[in-house]
Amino acid sequence: MTTSILHLDSNYINFLDSIKTKFKRAQIRAALSINKELILLYWTIGSELITKQQQFKWGSQFIEQFSHDMQQAFPEMQGFSASNLKRMRRFAQEYPQPAIGSQLVTQLPWGHILVLMFKVKNLQQREWYTEKIIENGWSRSVLEMQIETDLYSRQAITPAKTTNFDKNLPDEQSQRAIEILKDPYNFDFLTISDKAHERDIENALIQHVRDFLLELGQGFAYVGSQVPLNIDDQEFFIDLLFYHLELRCYCVIELKSTKFKPEHTGQIGFFLAVVDDQLRKPSDNKTIGILLCKSKSKIIAEYALQSSNAPIGISEYELTKAIPEKLQNCLPTIEEIEQELNSVSLTVEYEE
Repeated sequence: MTTSILHLDSNYINFLDSIKTKFKRAQIRAALSINKELILLYWTIGSELITKQQQFKWGSQFIEQFSHDMQQAFPEMQGFSASNLKRMRRFAQEYPQPAIGSQLVTQLPWGHILVLMFKVKNLQQREWYTEKIIENGWSRSVLEMQIETDLYSRQAITPAKTTNFDKNLPDEQSQRAIEILKDPYNFDFLTISDKAHERDIENALIQHVRDFLLELGQGFAYVGSQVPLNIDDQEFFIDLLFYHLELRCYCVIELKSTKFKPEHTGQIGFFLAVVDDQLRKPSDNKTIGILLCKSKSKIIAEYALQSSNAPIGISEYELTKAIPEKLQNCLPTIEEIEQELNSVSLTVEYEE
């Protein structure tokens, strides 16, 4: 008996892809459903622990006894340590609303919830981070990094960002482009001086491109640095070029180790036009630009953007690991250190 093989035309490929997508979505829904039930169970246990301990005046040993008995009853489970039971109790205290089942927090893994409870005290900020975890699929380590660099202050409560995206991009792309822009960008992962030149910063960012991608946010893919553009027998170079997978467009990033100047928009606008002409595919959206400056005057930036037809966002960056000037004055000079080492060396030789 022979088996006939279907001709794999485009209709079959599309059908197969659609079933694969539906299956993956079903798997994700099933995993989320199981996770939600576990989180609701933890909340219920925590709530019951609070109620029973208050009702029957059980002492401090109650948690340890309950932990022991639950581990005996369910040896295959790992969530009933005394410390985790205390976390469940805190979870119920931190989220006391009766309608806990309808809250976004039930969509998070337990480890993420613990990070939020212990590291984010403000409830509004906690809710914002919860939404971002679900939206971007952050791992726990990425969440911790975003909290430590205070992403909420830099993105959620930043005053109106300095861009002209709304004027030069379609509504949907414009709104998303505004959302991904941060001000300022935090380059804490770099260990270079605050007085570093543009190329120094660029080279350091390339060496730490993974950290830079995390700071840029979800969706950015690194294309290259000092990307050459050939125009009329002249060669120009883009500082950093990325592609945004959700916006479906190239993103040109230009670094300036000085204050923002109006002529900077002309330079990056020129690069955007060339990228659109030479690199952009028919399926790509319009290229966007991000100018990263050491500082900027919001008023000057707004005036500069008004006259530009290129979609540009202007942000500052921080090199907070640079040694403050006051502290630099307190540190010993190289000569003093060498003198101290020599005196120690002579003393050791003498004692020997």
